[in-house]
Amino acid sequence: MLASYAVHVESSLGRRYPEPPHPYRDDFQRDRDRIIHARAFRRLENKTQVFTQRLSDHFRTRLTHTIEVAQISRTIAGALHLNENLVESLALVHDIGHPPFGHSGEHALHRLMLEHGESFDHNLHALRIVEHFEQRYASHPGLNLTFEVREGIIKHSHDYAPADYPELAGYLLDQRPPLEAQLIDHTDEIAYNTADLDDGYEAHLLTLDDMIREVAIFGRYFRQVEHDYADVGDKLMFNEALKRMLNHLVTDLIENTRQRLQDSGVASVEDIRHQPERLAAFSPTTDAERAELKQFLNQKLYHSESLLPQKADGDKIVRDLFNHWIEYPDSLPEGYRQQMESESRARVICDYIAGMTDNYILDLHRKLMG
Repeated sequence: MLASYAVHVESSLGRRYPEPPHPYRDDFQRDRDRIIHARAFRRLENKTQVFTQRLSDHFRTRLTHTIEVAQISRTIAGALHLNENLVESLALVHDIGHPPFGHSGEHALHRLMLEHGESFDHNLHALRIVEHFEQRYASHPGLNLTFEVREGIIKHSHDYAPADYPELAGYLLDQRPPLEAQLIDHTDEIAYNTADLDDGYEAHLLTLDDMIREVAIFGRYFRQVEHDYADVGDKLMFNEALKRMLNHLVTDLIENTRQRLQDSGVASVEDIRHQPERLAAFSPTTDAERAELKQFLNQKLYHSESLLPQKADGDKIVRDLFNHWIEYPDSLPEGYRQQMESESRARVICDYIAGMTDNYILDLHRKLMG
């Protein structure tokens, strides 16, 4: 049974291009399936999360991260009686707009676009993907996803000022997104914070001593595990502490969001939309621990000297190719040359690069740059 404040598929604002209903799947299930079958979704398999696959094939990619976000999201949605099919669709599509080389590739593209008076935002690029670049159906352009999924693609992680984004006027920028979309920002962070601790430890860039000393929430659970399993070895104790920490973050998000819903008195999606702030949230104590964990990862992992060469390589490759096509646009594939009739050269090149996998952009760079 869905809560009254959940998005009911019967009340969906629908698709841009009307379609007849399916006999066995509701519209949010169909959205989920269209996302899974999209080329852009498959490409996530070869896009960096934190560590490139050149280092090891054990580390998370954008695809495995996405699957983990979907699992956590469905658990929380079920506990809060939200629409699990909508939540799963949003979780599966939330990173589809990321370029190769993780955040270093994203930052490189954004800096390059700023030089041309434009910008790069992976959420807005994801909307372009599902509305224009994915061409699978004879009856309509794009994936023709429901309004709620398209809205969630844009608004799941932050709010856009209506005056700054007039092209998004149809997406209710002056309102909060439904709770299903609000969850994704938190489940995304739960997934990557815990996974990046795991991958960082596996890569020998993070030490147990540092994690125990500097991350209070991890240290608390590790000391519990030391008491319960004294003889299993550091790796298994680490795994068990990480599992308990993840469980705590999920449980806190469920219970605190449930309490905030009760306190606010919301009874409908419209009530959610008109709240002064988002209702999906950790408790203040857990949010402080989450922020400490994130700061630790920023200092000890994401900006570590060991990852600087990987990030510098990604930045150089993106910049080399972008500038190459700025100077020689005729060497772009035909479809992208045609796109320049209606969009700027920089935007077209940005779209082309953002859609590439790590493997493809590396091969292309070798061919064009030697």
